[in-house]
Amino acid sequence: MESFIRTAIIIERLSPSVDGGLFPVKVIVGETIKVRAAIFKDGHEIIKANIKLKKKKEDKWTYFPLHSTFNNEWEGEFTVNENDLFVYTVEAWFDPLGTWLDGTRKKCDAQMQVQSEVLEGVKLLKKLNEIISLEHENSLWRFVKLLELAEGDPEKVNKILTNQDFANLIEKNPLKFLLTTFEPELELWVERKKAEYSSWYEFFPRSQTDSVDKPGTLKSCIERLDYVKQLGFDVLYLPPIHPIGKTNRKGKNNSLIADENSPGSPWGIGSHEGGHKSIHPELGSFEDLEELRLAAEEKGIELALDIAIQCSPDHPYVKEHPEWFYQLPDGTIKYAENPPKKYQDIYPLDFNCEQAEALWHEMKDIFEFWISKGIKIFRVDNPHTKPFKFWEWVIREIKLKHPEVIFLAEAFTMPKPMQYLAKAGFTQSYTYFTWRNTKEELIEYMNELTKSEATLYFKGNFFANTPDILPKILQEGGKPAFEQRLILAATLNSNYGIFQGFEFCENKPIEAGSEEYLDSDKYEIKVRDFNSEPNLTNLISVVNSIRRDNQALHYYNNLEFYPSSNDNILCYGKRTSDNSNIIIVVINISPFQAHEDTVDLPLETFGLSDNATYEMVDLITNISYKWSGRKNYVRLDPGYQSAHIFKLVR
Repeated sequence: MESFIRTAIIIERLSPSVDGGLFPVKVIVGETIKVRAAIFKDGHEIIKANIKLKKKKEDKWTYFPLHSTFNNEWEGEFTVNENDLFVYTVEAWFDPLGTWLDGTRKKCDAQMQVQSEVLEGVKLLKKLNEIISLEHENSLWRFVKLLELAEGDPEKVNKILTNQDFANLIEKNPLKFLLTTFEPELELWVERKKAEYSSWYEFFPRSQTDSVDKPGTLKSCIERLDYVKQLGFDVLYLPPIHPIGKTNRKGKNNSLIADENSPGSPWGIGSHEGGHKSIHPELGSFEDLEELRLAAEEKGIELALDIAIQCSPDHPYVKEHPEWFYQLPDGTIKYAENPPKKYQDIYPLDFNCEQAEALWHEMKDIFEFWISKGIKIFRVDNPHTKPFKFWEWVIREIKLKHPEVIFLAEAFTMPKPMQYLAKAGFTQSYTYFTWRNTKEELIEYMNELTKSEATLYFKGNFFANTPDILPKILQEGGKPAFEQRLILAATLNSNYGIFQGFEFCENKPIEAGSEEYLDSDKYEIKVRDFNSEPNLTNLISVVNSIRRDNQALHYYNNLEFYPSSNDNILCYGKRTSDNSNIIIVVINISPFQAHEDTVDLPLETFGLSDNATYEMVDLITNISYKWSGRKNYVRLDPGYQSAHIFKLVR
């Protein structure tokens, strides 16, 4: 005989969710998550609903109410205050007591006899007695007795039903019929605050020296920390610090021939001195790394390391596990290529080899090893060239044990793979910001990042330059271009970074049309004059101070663009939800000439009238301006000042 479900509660379109629950939603500690769902059933009975939340590894649920809005839409919210993996869902039920109470009160108001309704209510209350807590049992029976004594008199019954203690009793002890829970449960990664707000500074340890004959070390990095702190950065990112192979080592400017003094690329990992779990002897020891990490921590700076899953021909893995690499028919191991480029100094690993399980676990052990050394932030090189399923597995495995770990994906690839890596678990990602220069491009791209469903899983990190990328605008625009790109990166996004040399406006490409640096740190020890001109150290320090002091700039998806008619003038802002901190940026995005415009601010959203007079304090110069009404004039000359970072003062 068929089994029939006589009636059911429908729960649809539960949000937030990523791909219907295939991947976790990502939020930040302290963030309030707004939950929405469509909930309904046949008939006119009253429905109630809750959000259910718990840690993935625990059994106990916490409940938060959902409220009906319109058209069977329900809304609720909760706040998460712990860095961990959570799950949430929604439950809904038919509320027989609420339905009975509503109908009976209507009849009482109409002075109709309610003898039958009282009998129905008493029956429901006795049913409630089976599940009610002991502290409420005596109160329940008191109301049952009162209803029975009322003998259906509408005035007496209504007096009981409108008693606040009776209403509280029913509210605190719901009788749940047709209890329905949305499936599957949805996962929620709650990340620490640095996942959303961080300022990165990158340098090569060996370049922290005053002589090419004396490579910098981890100890010399300690001496550089005061400078990094003065600039205002809170993450110090080091490229790979492992031993470097000598076979097919690249020379200066990526030359195929290296002389005896060529230190090699740090991404050519591995030699007889060790592999991914070793430190290059010239850089120092694990004790030196710990000293650097602790010294940085004392200054409010967190250390980030590069993990590049690739090997030089001299890596110990090549001898110990040749089965982990791509074998050519002639028995040799295949080196990396990106035609027409060849990377003879790099052997990629074969993640689909017959010994893939052992390989995957060894790669996980690399992360675990450095976590044991106190490292909690990893920049991962070229993750899009490794299996996405590997990243889903390894990041989940790591973060279940170490939820505080942050993974930055260096994935300059097509949008969908970049987004999938974020869904797979990467906390942050490099972006296309480097190549977005026009007003239209910037607005379109920022709306894509901060106003689409991508905000549920993707957080970009705006690097204004990298060791691999010297953007064309920096090559051509001189110091004003560096100033503009700094301010854009630091204020459009809550996560941004620069690579050392940016502050000195280094902008010489290896050749015309190339984005590769001439005399790059990647292939040589680079000595810098920290007092050279042009120099942006003061501006960088000021901008990072502005970021620190203004809560509105700590959030990722609160960006708003405001109208301006000049294609070279971009106006945008960030504000806290209570408007206690409102930051407005007006920037000339052309490094070549002055531009002027009238910007139009939505004063009503700031809690001001359209004809209000208010103060705009330029936080870069500390000059204050009196503005009146929505529209005000600005002129920005890149030879003098490319941008205003205003704080609106009422």
